[in-house]
Amino acid sequence: MSIKAMDFSLRINPSICFTQNPPKPSSKLRFLTVRCSLPLTSDDAATGLAERPWKVADARLVLEDGSFWKAKSFGASGTQVGEVVFNTSLTGYQEILTDPSYAGQFVLMTNPHIGNTGVNFDDEESRQCFLAGLVIRSLSITTSNWRCAETLGDYLAERNIMGIYDVDTRAITRRLRQDGSLIGVLSTEQSRSDEELLEMSRSWDIVGIDLISGVTCNAPYEWVDKTKSDWDFNSNGRDQETYRVVAYDFGIKHNILRRLASYGCKITVVPSTWPAAETLKVKPDGVLFSNGPGDPSAVPYAVETVKEILGKVPVFGICMGHQLLGQALGGKTFKMKFGHHGGNHPVCNLINGRVEISAQNHNYAVDPASLPEGVEVTHVNLNDGSCAGLAYPALNVMSLQYHPEASPGPHDSDCAFREFIELMKSTKQAA
Repeated sequence: MSIKAMDFSLRINPSICFTQNPPKPSSKLRFLTVRCSLPLTSDDAATGLAERPWKVADARLVLEDGSFWKAKSFGASGTQVGEVVFNTSLTGYQEILTDPSYAGQFVLMTNPHIGNTGVNFDDEESRQCFLAGLVIRSLSITTSNWRCAETLGDYLAERNIMGIYDVDTRAITRRLRQDGSLIGVLSTEQSRSDEELLEMSRSWDIVGIDLISGVTCNAPYEWVDKTKSDWDFNSNGRDQETYRVVAYDFGIKHNILRRLASYGCKITVVPSTWPAAETLKVKPDGVLFSNGPGDPSAVPYAVETVKEILGKVPVFGICMGHQLLGQALGGKTFKMKFGHHGGNHPVCNLINGRVEISAQNHNYAVDPASLPEGVEVTHVNLNDGSCAGLAYPALNVMSLQYHPEASPGPHDSDCAFREFIELMKSTKQAA
């Protein structure tokens, strides 16, 4: 490789630059000349371009509406298709990355500055990253946190997750709010044309796909870890009695299990296809139907499992579990325009009038008008009035559309775990 030099000079007035002992003025204005040289490759010299000391746009996000967005890549390379959703959380990007409910989706963070705390291995919410990719405005060039183990870029690259930055996330968010969630394609492959990527975005759909089968566990296992004492809260007045809970893993987050364990539950986690008969055979005090990704109508086998368990033991549904309960009780679910994703959603508890700031992540909701008599709407999202919680006292059913364990997000709704304990306790005493 031949190297040439590109020279340029800068003329500086010393009397302006030096604040101490400046040169004596003279009749003629004096200048210092600074010469700089930048190495050029033979290819650069041929094109007349110098090598740039900063990263240039090398990735594209193509949306199904025909819009194209140039960006810079980090993490993995390649081409990936997914549904683009926006998350309004200010912190907690690592918990978001490892939330299985984001399977099949590109998560766009509305908070512009991401990556400044790096990542650590204590905040993982599942065994891997299930999302399709990460879209951010500004990638931090440095990390500063006492728990930081590696940078966000290295973390994503090791897990084969694509990320892009230096893209107008505000403009994309406005587009998603106006038009609804859109299918998009991320690509760093220059060999693929814009037309090819656009066709990919228009030929794929997330509706009707069973995403739960790709995130659930393969076999039952026991969970024993509690919330660490440094991070625990609401620990006063807990019942010392132990309750056996079977948790259906539709994409369960670790912190749901930690909170249940902290409230005295002995937990067995089972796959999404685990037969209801096998669950009832162990005589649990309660059953948890967890959060999970995608369309509840795409997993009729899960709805049937819920139906077989209803009325036999107390049940608690969270997020996807809430939607499956809605269908199992005879209601319908629908796809929302752009869903709820973030740690700042206000919810009103209709039972006590209390307003909770909640963490949410879902694109589907239960239609309250479709629910049969006896099913109560217990919580309402104050942003759009959608159903955020259900109860059916006759069958010992309770559910929430949002995440009481947060991670990330506020802890306003942690009391829901105590309510589940009380439901199991009262049912056990009445037996």
